Amino acid sequence: MSQALVTTRVVAILRAENASRAEEVVDVLLENGIRSLELTLTTKGALEVVERLAAKVPDGTDIGVGTVLTADEVDRAVDAGARFVVSPSVVPAVIEAAIRHGIASYPGAFTPTEIHAAWSAGASAVKLFPGGALGPGYLKAVRAPLPDVPLIPTGGVDVEAAGAWLDAGAVALGLGSPLIGDALDPGGDLDALAERARAVTAVVDARR
Repeated sequence: MSQALVTTRVVAILRAENASRAEEVVDVLLENGIRSLELTLTTKGALEVVERLAAKVPDGTDIGVGTVLTADEVDRAVDAGARFVVSPSVVPAVIEAAIRHGIASYPGAFTPTEIHAAWSAGASAVKLFPGGALGPGYLKAVRAPLPDVPLIPTGGVDVEAAGAWLDAGAVALGLGSPLIGDALDPGGDLDALAERARAVTAVVDARR
């Protein structure tokens, strides 16, 4: 796993129609303790923003690319400066490409079979997706027979439930719209984003 993820235990997922406000949002996240940042390929202009961010973010910050489904997309992400890639599903070619490039890969999985397959293929950690539909109890149950697989619940994971997920054994949390809110929209509330980011980092800090 990336060092920033190990440290902050939160991946902030930036997904919007376009990435025009992504750098402002990243500045707010960094100021409030979140250092692992994922920009999704479904966001227009994401790779250009990744390239700019990778050149200027402080040490200890990891920029990654999400919704990666092919080895070619891994190559493009790495060229832009990504230090990790995230997928909604288990794609062995993506995991293999990430290993080849020496970066982390977090494939999405739903069932114990998928989770085990992702881990066996060489994933750095497994994104439990969609986590919000399953709940912390599911993660805890899965970890009983698969205790060595680091799980990152993502998708509908609420900020208010962060503590419950971490207490259930999540190695980190993938937080998209419940954290970002409307901040990526023109005129979106950056102050509210800062409050949510501080709330999440406080929950993490309380469990160190």
